[in-house]
Amino acid sequence: MARKSNSRRAKPKKVTRRGKKKISALTIGKIEYIDYKDIDLLRKFVSERAKIKARRISGNDAGQQRHVARAVKNAREMALIPYTNRVTTQRRERRGDDRAPRADGPPPRPTAPPPGSTGDAEFEAVDEMTLDAVDLVTDDNGSSEAPEAVPAGGDQ
Repeated sequence: MARKSNSRRAKPKKVTRRGKKKISALTIGKIEYIDYKDIDLLRKFVSERAKIKARRISGNDAGQQRHVARAVKNAREMALIPYTNRVTTQRRERRGDDRAPRADGPPPRPTAPPPGSTGDAEFEAVDEMTLDAVDLVTDDNGSSEAPEAVPAGGDQ
């Protein structure tokens, strides 16, 4: 007995849309051999940034694409076509420019020290004050000796 398929469980089939297949310029021109010196032909298979166009863009089959790629690489090596082309784009003008024009000259010098550096100066001043305030310590025998310096604020 054959089972009926449950419509809820069946996965929907993807609808793939394929456009019309491109026909290669090599097929149209009935060109059998691709010469690396034929720059006009090679430019049809190279983008404006000098990249080799993909097969789906150019319409070449696999063998034609290999021959085109080899010819383009040879032409690049012989400096007949460039490896890259610079494409410059014009910058658009800004709209609603709220910023003020830039000032000439160097940037202004900061008036206050950077944050965090003030704590070091205070630590040194406190440390000096504690060393000045410490007198000689006498022990039980009556001899006096200088104590070891203890950093201020340290629990050691």
